[in-house]
Amino acid sequence: MSAIMAPTAAGTSVSAAAPAAASRANLAETVYASLKRELHEFAWIPGDRLSEAEIGQRLGVSRTPVREALFRLRNEGFLEVEAKTGWFVRPIDFDRLDQLYDLRVVLECASVARLGSRRDDPPELAALKTAWLVPAAERLRDARAVGELDEAFHASLVRAAGNDEIARVHQEVTERIRIVRRLDFTRPDRIDATYDEHAKILREVIRRKADEAQRLLRSHIEQSKVEVRKISLHAMHEARRRRVQLG
Repeated sequence: MSAIMAPTAAGTSVSAAAPAAASRANLAETVYASLKRELHEFAWIPGDRLSEAEIGQRLGVSRTPVREALFRLRNEGFLEVEAKTGWFVRPIDFDRLDQLYDLRVVLECASVARLGSRRDDPPELAALKTAWLVPAAERLRDARAVGELDEAFHASLVRAAGNDEIARVHQEVTERIRIVRRLDFTRPDRIDATYDEHAKILREVIRRKADEAQRLLRSHIEQSKVEVRKISLHAMHEARRRRVQLG
């Protein structure tokens, strides 16, 4: 005996409405991922205006998933919207980014301190040794891959400490600084510095030398903060220069 589906207010069955809602959500997620990737790569620079119609046409979707993606990016601090002028890319707030980097220091140092007092070896540490304690010839060189590996290093240290709430907040911070953080790996010297510094931090964590691990970690994050500011400003300058050349 087949089940009778209750109609919705609009006369559509629940079974038909659910896949339609899922499809809209998937489209919005696709648009969101595409636009966020473009923002990270400085295809859009601060002050640029975004057209819902143009984005929808370019990505082959209706305005509804575009608008959902844009509001999500606004909530994350990447965009602003005004009634008369529409959507535009927010200027990079370096003071705010500095505060988020400072919060990273607090969260990660607290996690390293907790790790130093653990008697067992969390499984995350074994994976980190495999990724970071490697000969120079085996180091990754692709900027995107190193950026993802770098995020995983810091997130794994926090998760290994065993505090789920700290890990959750740390992930939120990571999302909010990703737009500039990945730029730190567009230069070969910064990739090598990251490998060297991560290896030193990890060795001290493994030895349960929490104080030294915290000192190295704090220095590592502070240097990254300085570098991404310089690289971000340079990237925006180059993006504007290319636009002028293209006319």
